[in-house]
Amino acid sequence: MLVSNRGPVTFQADGTVLRGGGGLVTALTGLASHREVIWVASAMTEHDAAASQRAGRRPFEVQSPAGGTYLVRLVESDPDAYERFYHIFANPMLWFIQHYLWDLSNAPDIRRNEIEAFEFGYNVVNEDLARAVVEEIEGIEDPVVMVHDYHLYTLPELVRRARPDVFLHHFVHIPWTQPDAWRVLPTSIRNDLYSGLLANDIIGFHTHAYRLNFLNCCQDLLAADVDFERSVVHWGEREIWVRAYPLPIDHAAARATALSPGVARFEIELQRRRRDFMILRVDRADLSKNVLRGFSAFDLFLEQYPEFSERVTFIAQLLPSRTDVPEYAEYLERIEALVAVVNHRHGTPDWMPIQLKLRDNLEEAFASYKHYDVLLVNAMFDGMNLVAKEGPLLNENRGVSILSENTGAHAELGEFALSVNPFDIQELADSIHAALTMDGDERARRLAGLQAIVTARDPGDWIDEQIADIGAKAQANAA
Repeated sequence: MLVSNRGPVTFQADGTVLRGGGGLVTALTGLASHREVIWVASAMTEHDAAASQRAGRRPFEVQSPAGGTYLVRLVESDPDAYERFYHIFANPMLWFIQHYLWDLSNAPDIRRNEIEAFEFGYNVVNEDLARAVVEEIEGIEDPVVMVHDYHLYTLPELVRRARPDVFLHHFVHIPWTQPDAWRVLPTSIRNDLYSGLLANDIIGFHTHAYRLNFLNCCQDLLAADVDFERSVVHWGEREIWVRAYPLPIDHAAARATALSPGVARFEIELQRRRRDFMILRVDRADLSKNVLRGFSAFDLFLEQYPEFSERVTFIAQLLPSRTDVPEYAEYLERIEALVAVVNHRHGTPDWMPIQLKLRDNLEEAFASYKHYDVLLVNAMFDGMNLVAKEGPLLNENRGVSILSENTGAHAELGEFALSVNPFDIQELADSIHAALTMDGDERARRLAGLQAIVTARDPGDWIDEQIADIGAKAQANAA
């Protein structure tokens, strides 16, 4: 069984079905397509709730427009509880902690509002989903439940209490920060979150660095007995394995999509308008993605290397994100303002240095992947970042990757990318210059190295690695 906040599909008012958004859904659709599973998720909209009600609030089969048929159970929560769960506690509180986004001299101020958001929002939604899980595993011997991401940290303990025999595996798709970052939270809330997580049998992360941070947190914040050599936490009478499973992309499916007529149409327009060089970023307009520093570095690059004037275009395809959170709405405004400044400062009557596209269009992104000279991924901190893998996979132009050392993808790809400190704007500007002046053979060598790594594993391997550990840990539990 799979459990996540967001499911594989979401329903519209007219009855049509859309693919669920986000990288987590992309990862889990691979898991669901490899095993017969029930996928338990929150009803995100009133139309999701209506679909759940039509099914008697039980699992029902649904076909995703992205392909694949899934057995889903959509769980309704009280709207006020869900609002508190999602918009006050999970986002921004946990997201900000796990991406080092808080400006601690100014925020957060934790008051009754945040504490009640945890008690009457986060816990309520976790309880609703846990109740559904327990119902679905009733009568099943030795059930296995795979829980996903930061929305559901307290759910495992609730399921464990109801079914002590359950095997619980929890994968965290975002970074795990060092102990001091977690001291923002009141001790009681922090302890509840960690106690919930440590009800699992296995906890998985994208990288060994996140795994080590979690072990350090358990030791420093909980005084837990941690075996760093075996990557194990002893908690009560139980032993929890902590593991790293880097998430790959479905490279075969991505290459098939890249050959579609829709992508070809975008390619024609892209090639018609391109200059000598193209820099690309494809991102959500999230604070963690560091978009402003990317544009500031491009501004500095144009100032310091004027010979590239009118020869290079920076295409930024950004999906507005969480615009109901004030910090995100303000961030998007600052992005648009900075683009206007850079274009005014360096542009000419027939050349706009930055082309800002505020939309999510997969075919357009794939067309751009095929033809960029430089792919910029300069996130401040990122769980994995699949763009860093998709771009090189599809590129046909010996494109160079500039990659933040603080992305999960860097652990795998750093050898063949130009690594950057995401806070060092000068280094980023210099890296843009280095990429655009790099010898063609060196560009080809680096791209081939990236492609070899990206195609070495696929989501089936990612799933199989976790299933193998579940089998081994279940054997250890029984011994």
